[in-house]
Amino acid sequence: MSICDDTLLCNFPKCRIKLNGFAWVTACSHVFCDQHGSGEFSRSPAICPACSSALSGKLDIVRTELSPSEDYKAMVLAGLRPDVILDISARALAFWSYQVHQERMYQEYSLSRAESQLKQMEKVLTQQNQSRELELTAMRGEIVSLKKVMEEYKRKYSEVSERLMERNRQYQKLQGLYDSLRLRNMVVGVGDRDTLPHPGHYDFSTAYEPGVVRQATPQKSPQFLSVSHDGDSRFFSCLEADGAKTFFQFSSPARDKGRAFTKKH
Repeated sequence: MSICDDTLLCNFPKCRIKLNGFAWVTACSHVFCDQHGSGEFSRSPAICPACSSALSGKLDIVRTELSPSEDYKAMVLAGLRPDVILDISARALAFWSYQVHQERMYQEYSLSRAESQLKQMEKVLTQQNQSRELELTAMRGEIVSLKKVMEEYKRKYSEVSERLMERNRQYQKLQGLYDSLRLRNMVVGVGDRDTLPHPGHYDFSTAYEPGVVRQATPQKSPQFLSVSHDGDSRFFSCLEADGAKTFFQFSSPARDKGRAFTKKH
């Protein structure tokens, strides 16, 4: 409120509204709105809500009209001496000056409080910004490290993929060689079964009967098949190991008789 402003404010701490109509004025130079003045000054003893001063005098509290009529203005100071009129006017102006000074003090207090809060908030904001900057820097460093790890994983993945492709190519090559060798062995096995003699061609029960002389037929030596592939040789026998052993353990009856005769003598 400035000196040129003709509006007073209620001095009640939690009100601070502009006064109009009727107002309560105290001897301690405070003014209150009609609502708070009626509520506060209805109790006895009356105490000023602004400065806690006791208001026990008859004229310590006055309810006045802020916008009096023209008739009231013409008669309120009529008949008073000029010095009394000047004294009343000086006191009224002093009251107004006090209200202006009080309002200015209140505004300065509010301003200083707001500035203090602003500084506190700026300090908190600065601390928060610093902490956020530190977190942001740490996160950026972590992102850089994660990117390096990702690049390392990509490189390893590329190497493993190349190795896997090479192993697949080797596997396909070996699979082809294996299939060709198996097919060749199958063909060779079928040819062996067609050329080898059958065991039924030999009659061991009648070949060595006593008194029967048969012309010895030359025995074929076991046939061995050699399959050469990349320097490898495989041999196949027409007789099994156990069959060959039992075959060559047979002896002629003539020899058996000779051995028996020799033993008797």
